[in-house]
Amino acid sequence: MSRVQPGSALTEEWRAASVQTVWLRPGDWYTPAVDALVEAIEAGLDTAPSASRLGAARATAGVGITEAIDDLAIVFRAAGYEDTPIRSVRALCEGWTGGNPAGGALGTMTDPESGLGTIEYLSQRLVEVYGSARRQGESVSDTHALVVVDVSVVDSDVWQRIARNAAVGSALVGAYGDGHPMAHLGDGLYGVLVRRGEALGIGIAALREHISERATSMRVGNLWRQPPRVWVESLPETHAYAVELLNTLQR
Repeated sequence: MSRVQPGSALTEEWRAASVQTVWLRPGDWYTPAVDALVEAIEAGLDTAPSASRLGAARATAGVGITEAIDDLAIVFRAAGYEDTPIRSVRALCEGWTGGNPAGGALGTMTDPESGLGTIEYLSQRLVEVYGSARRQGESVSDTHALVVVDVSVVDSDVWQRIARNAAVGSALVGAYGDGHPMAHLGDGLYGVLVRRGEALGIGIAALREHISERATSMRVGNLWRQPPRVWVESLPETHAYAVELLNTLQR
């Protein structure tokens, strides 16, 4: 039950909290769809239609789905809800898909659903790694590895796929840091390029914790396999074979 009263400053409270925590570019936060959602919350109406409209507006503006979901959660917390209504999360995801049917708002090197790189992006990063190893007389199979995460389940629901990708993408960035070489390899499948060494095991432990936390905070733990599969994949001796490995993993 919402505790917000008509005439409240919910919109401003939402904007301020979002910009301070999850929003990347303050100048593009506002859209008329924001007002529609606030009005629905304050009037005690079904928020799914306005959440769908907001999702479409976010996609049109090039906002990733993770950022959009995190932003949605903020307004419901500000309104006094313990959790974001799952129907509204679903509607946001469906609206986002409709607003960005080509899935290309963030560019061909970025997967818009997870916020991670694409296979093409990771392949390019591997070119750099193999080139550097060759110049230094090293073997990539000795210095690097691929951490693979598989949370895939059998389903045909678009919103479930989007929410799953958003949650795992956020967990990977939280564990390894923004800008780290990682990619969405296929439905429910993700890869992270890491250096071998003592930090490898620590990173995997942190990743498991972040996945668990995101499953709880986004209420999507039932949307992926339990427990998630996480393993270390050795890299082959050449870049060509590494690309073949990436293609094989996604099948």
